[in-house]
Amino acid sequence: MDRCFSWIRTDINQPAATTNPAGYHPNDLRAAYALPSTTAGAGQVVAIVDAYNDPNALSDVNTYRSTFGIPSLPACNGSKPSASSNAPCFLQVNQSGSTSGLPKNNASWSQEISLDLDMVSAVCPNCSIILAEASSATTANLGSAVNAAASLGANAISNSYGGSESSSDTSYDASYYNHPGIAVVASSGDGGYGVEYPAASQYVTAAGGTSLYLNGAGTSSVSYNYETAWETSVSEGAGSGCSADDPQPSWQSSVTNIVGTSSPDANCAKRAVADVSADADPNTGVSVYDSYAYRGQSGWLVFGGTSVASPILASVYALAGNETSISYGGYSYSHLSGLRDVSQYGAYTETCGTTLCNAYTGWDGPTGNGSPNGTTAF
Repeated sequence: MDRCFSWIRTDINQPAATTNPAGYHPNDLRAAYALPSTTAGAGQVVAIVDAYNDPNALSDVNTYRSTFGIPSLPACNGSKPSASSNAPCFLQVNQSGSTSGLPKNNASWSQEISLDLDMVSAVCPNCSIILAEASSATTANLGSAVNAAASLGANAISNSYGGSESSSDTSYDASYYNHPGIAVVASSGDGGYGVEYPAASQYVTAAGGTSLYLNGAGTSSVSYNYETAWETSVSEGAGSGCSADDPQPSWQSSVTNIVGTSSPDANCAKRAVADVSADADPNTGVSVYDSYAYRGQSGWLVFGGTSVASPILASVYALAGNETSISYGGYSYSHLSGLRDVSQYGAYTETCGTTLCNAYTGWDGPTGNGSPNGTTAF
C-alpha cells in the first residue's frame, strides 16, 4: 500500500473563522518562486491523484480560496473541463473517470486532498482542477486514477504519495505513468535517504523538498530569502537516492553529480531522485483548510512534506503552459537558469557521503536541480 507524504503540525490548529491562518499563504509562495500566478494558467488543467473520497473537497478549497481573495471554483459543466474555456472549474471523479460511484470517505486522506487542492489554488488560481480519487492506496488503483486524469485532459498531474520500490516498477511505468506531453509529478518522500515509487519512475518529475525562508511572510512586501535541503532528522527529510529498479533516463546520463565523474562521487547507474524541489519542511509549512476532521483536527492547519512540493511544481508546469514540450522529468536539466540551486544542508547531515543524500552545488538528491525561479525551467 502507498502512503501520502504530508506532515501536519499538530501544535497548530486554528478554527474555521480564522482570517489570517498560520503557515505560508498563496502570496508568499508566488513571491518566493517568482510566479506569474495571476496572469498565467488560463485554460490549463491540473489534476491531483489521491486515494479515497473527500466529501467536502470543493467546499473546503473554496473556503481557502475566498480567505485569500481567490475566486471560487464552480463545478465543471459536463464530464471534463472544457479545453475551449478559460474559466477554471472543479471536477471530482473516481479512478475510472466517472463523477458517480466515488470511493468511500476517508478523513486521513481528505487532509492530503485539501493540501493538494489548496496548493494548486495558491500557485495557479486560473487553472481548472481535477481531483481523481483511487478506490484504495494501491499502486494499481492510484495508477488507474492517473490514467483517468490524463484522459480527462489534464496538462499536469500531481502525485503526493509513494511506496517502496519493487521489480514491478518498470511495468507500472508503462501502465500508469508514461504520458508524453503531460507533466506528471511525484513526491520524493519524507523519510530522508531512500527512494520511493513512483518518484523513481523514469517518466515523472520527482519533487524533492526544501526548507523555505522568506522575508516579510504574510505581508505585501514578502520576498525570497534562502532555502536549504529539508533534512530535519535521520527519518524526516526529502526522499532521495538511486533507484534499484528503474533505468537511468537519458537526461541524467551526463550529470556529473549523478554519474560520478566529479567529486563527491554519487555513482548512480540508474534513476536518481529528485529532479526539482519546493517547500516541504513542516517548520516552514503552508496554510491548509480542511473541515473533514481527522483525529480531532479540522479548520486551518499547517502542513509540510513533499506532498506540498508536488502540487506546487505541477502547478508551475501549468503556469509555464509548455507541457507538450516536456520530455518527462528532463526539461529542467537543460534550463537550469530558471532554477535556484539549493546547496545548503538542512539541520541533519546524512552519512551516505555523496550528492545522493546531501545538498551540494549543482544537482543533489534532496533538491534535484533546485527550486523554481519563474517558469522557464518548466
